[in-house]
Amino acid sequence: MNQCCIHPSILSADFVNLEAELRRIDTADAVHVDVMDNHFVPNLTIGLPVVSRIQKVSPVPLDAHLMIADPDRWAPAYADAGVSSVTFHVEAAAAPVRLARELRARGAKAGMALRPATAVEPFLDLLPEMDLLLIMTVEPGFGGQAFLDVTLPKIRRAAAAVAGSGLPVAIQVDGGVTEETILRAAEAGATVFVAGSAVYGAEDPNEAIGRLRAAAAR
Repeated sequence: MNQCCIHPSILSADFVNLEAELRRIDTADAVHVDVMDNHFVPNLTIGLPVVSRIQKVSPVPLDAHLMIADPDRWAPAYADAGVSSVTFHVEAAAAPVRLARELRARGAKAGMALRPATAVEPFLDLLPEMDLLLIMTVEPGFGGQAFLDVTLPKIRRAAAAVAGSGLPVAIQVDGGVTEETILRAAEAGATVFVAGSAVYGAEDPNEAIGRLRAAAAR
């Protein structure tokens, strides 16, 4: 996951025509797949059978964001399905280090996600076990929310900790990412940007991806 990666979220796509929707974002670095169980978050989306099928037809790698209870039990199956990156919420994991090691052992990158109100400092010692740190910039569970600027100081602290450690951990942000807000998130140190409405709400999603890249580079 290099500097300035764009991961469109299919939460904003047409679920009836997902294969076609995936082809519309074939210039993306990965596709962000939001898995919600109506327990950890108050919404229900898709599960492993659909994600496995998406994995088979997607022109870009899958970045699965598991907003689910008991990820220790369920997350490894997503790695087995061939998903490139599997991110779980530390608020829901019983043994995050063990889970991250299991995901990596099964061939996936391991990511940990934090809700906006979850402090990053208690989890910095876990960075050597992770490939990605996801800072939620909205409350998880629904698309189309406005970017929370209150998360910017946390992004800066996380980015400083990663830089100080020398570890190749990507800082991902998810929620309310637009051509405007991506500037602030990139300045704070984020390197991977999840965008739903800003991509799939555009007439040409691939063109929107290009505009987001250019904005983050500025």
